[in-house]
Amino acid sequence: MANKAHPVRGYAYIAAAAFCWGIAATLGRAAFIGRLSAGRASAPIDPLILSQSRTSISFLVLLPILQLRRGWRNLRVPARDVGRLVLLGVLGVAASNYLYYFAIQKTNVATAIILQYTAPVLVLFYMVARGLQRATVQRVLAVALAVIGSALAIGMVGAGGFRLDPAGVAAAMGAAVAFSFYNIAGHQILARYDRFIVLLYTTLSASAFWMVVNPPWKLATYYSGLQWGFLLVFAVLSVLAPFSFYFAGLQHLEPTRAIVASCLEPVFSIVLAALLLGEGLRLVQSLGILIVLVAIVIVQLPEREGAEATIVEPIE
Repeated sequence: MANKAHPVRGYAYIAAAAFCWGIAATLGRAAFIGRLSAGRASAPIDPLILSQSRTSISFLVLLPILQLRRGWRNLRVPARDVGRLVLLGVLGVAASNYLYYFAIQKTNVATAIILQYTAPVLVLFYMVARGLQRATVQRVLAVALAVIGSALAIGMVGAGGFRLDPAGVAAAMGAAVAFSFYNIAGHQILARYDRFIVLLYTTLSASAFWMVVNPPWKLATYYSGLQWGFLLVFAVLSVLAPFSFYFAGLQHLEPTRAIVASCLEPVFSIVLAALLLGEGLRLVQSLGILIVLVAIVIVQLPEREGAEATIVEPIE
């Protein structure tokens, strides 16, 4: 049974996840341009390796911790839910990870992240089409502002903005669909299980999928020790910590509110780059950050009676 929802706590969890992803975005950019070699001719880390290693390492770290704390018996889930967790891991986590980083490689961060952050539109459309929410002015406005604010915050307007590489654009839109899917499916499955069980099975299924696509012995000695150290840190900052927070947030917020709040990720990416890397913060980016914050405030305001989201029932 799901715990009682606490919206403020939910927003705090989503913000923590977005902060971790903001840090990971900066690290991911470094991985693509070959800054992680250790005195050898190491190639930039491929998007497939980045996606595969972060889920696989996360699973290998999480499994023994949960086993020691809970025991094997308490890690089991009914067979009827295994398939749902596998789909969440493969079509949600693995697909969104890989397609997002592939899109960055083929286009640029601005193009990839703004197309991925059309996901709030997709989630709202799905929730309305299924009769789980009403398309109120408040919700539509919040989603529109979140997308526009994200576009401005990551610098889509100005030099180096939108790049229409066909493969990159297709990958980014695929990432948006996958991101939307794990918001909706994750909200449903989290009505039955705590977030660490869901995270364990999603990282397991994503890891198994990547082992079929790219067997681990193909990359055992390909990267330097420094790069493997980076991948370990990256797994914690991009999967273990943020997904633990994000799944906790989905236990307290319905999908539209959660995914609009997740638009804090590009905000944190820009602010952290300005503070830690000395990158400039242009006026248009500051405006985008303000718009995202306004969207989050709007989406959490109480709706008039009859317009609230229908509670998503646990999966039968």
